[in-house]
Amino acid sequence: MRDTQDKAAPTAGDRTTTSRADQIVHEDGLPSPRRQFAWLAIMLGLTLAVLDGTIANVALPTIAEQFNAQPSISIWIVNGYQLAIVMTLMPLASLGEIYGYRRIYLGGITLFTIASVGCVMADSLTTLTIARVLQGLGAAGLMSVNTAVLRYTVPKAKFGTALGYNALIVAVAATAGPAFAGAMLSHLSWPWLFAINIPLGLLTIAVGLRSLPHSDRARHPFDWQSAVLSALSLGLAISIVDLSGHDLAWYEIVPLAALCALGFWLLVRRNKRSSHPLLPLDLLSIPIFSLSLAASVSAFTTQLVAFVALPFVFQTDMGFAPAMVGALMMPWPLATGIVAPIAGRLSDNRSPAMIGGAGMAMLAAGMIALALLPAHPSIWDIAWRMALAGAGFGLFQAPNNRTIVGTAPRHRSGAASGMLGTARLTGQSTGAALVALMLGWFGIAGANHALYLGAGAAALAGLLSLSRRSLWRAPS
Repeated sequence: MRDTQDKAAPTAGDRTTTSRADQIVHEDGLPSPRRQFAWLAIMLGLTLAVLDGTIANVALPTIAEQFNAQPSISIWIVNGYQLAIVMTLMPLASLGEIYGYRRIYLGGITLFTIASVGCVMADSLTTLTIARVLQGLGAAGLMSVNTAVLRYTVPKAKFGTALGYNALIVAVAATAGPAFAGAMLSHLSWPWLFAINIPLGLLTIAVGLRSLPHSDRARHPFDWQSAVLSALSLGLAISIVDLSGHDLAWYEIVPLAALCALGFWLLVRRNKRSSHPLLPLDLLSIPIFSLSLAASVSAFTTQLVAFVALPFVFQTDMGFAPAMVGALMMPWPLATGIVAPIAGRLSDNRSPAMIGGAGMAMLAAGMIALALLPAHPSIWDIAWRMALAGAGFGLFQAPNNRTIVGTAPRHRSGAASGMLGTARLTGQSTGAALVALMLGWFGIAGANHALYLGAGAAALAGLLSLSRRSLWRAPS
């Protein structure tokens, strides 16, 4: 039996209805042209979230200077945004299962757009940080159910392809974001960087209201106690990973770690007794799901190690100008964007274990090649290594994401989508902390040492991916 709200008998061959006659849940994707418009809304939302993250990072020095703030304080413009996402991903994914992924997605876009107005109007670092936290809550609404909404939008046979094109959009936005921000800051003040979100957000809402799919709905109540425990535990976990890269004494870290462990213990204990757990213990008990999730954490650890360490290597060790450093980073996301759609299409009927394993082997090789760069490399020496690593990441990402979401029952897509986002943020936070740790231990030479750690994380992700070979079954 399908777990829909107020189930009705199937109609029109490929669809069932929910509690209202106009809320039709399509069994295998939306019909055209609504499918194309829904996909456009999803891609616009992705672009919105990715652009905002990259342009905010570029604007930090300018914002700190205007508000006469210390750089360490201005970092909370980024950290507050990230923590808000981490702490609310799983609760929002659970709300999506109960009230519909479409509603959470549109609510997230709406809050994000309103918060962007707050960023534009901010008159102090405090008000800007508050607005950024609200933006993070809106972005969490987008990210928590993004792949779940996509799963109801496209046919099952095209799901991997769709994830590949989503990865292409993310790569293009990530590549263009810093250059776009730099160009805007050279002619306009920093509030304009957030103002660009407003028309983009309004367009996403307008398209999404008319096109995004309705989904199956669970009938259980929302578990507020688990939501609070999840938010606090994940927030503490990410904070501890981040703080471990700074010069803090063990007695400052241990109490936070103990509180985090207690929070997770209480969360697991509560969810073991629940028939509808917010923490998806039912999905984590599926071997291919948990292996894919662990591989995702390792892969994103490698990605952030590279993105944080390489600017230090290129600028401080090799003497490239800051503007050139941005250009040297571009082959990675460009290669990811080219390869990801191909890998996504392959994953629709081929084993993601082998595709992902090959991708992680390429990523590990690229990281080692970058660590072994000569003291004065040519641009080509750097470019092919960056492209190799980026192509490997692209080969892994879409097939692995397809496995994580596709393994879960359709009505549990929200939980799978939330775990996917949590794995990504956990890996990214771990990667950044590893670089900070290496820099603290070895000085600027630690940036190069961190690249070897990144290669090790990629190799681990490859082994985890290959371990799924016997678990994969070709789509019927």
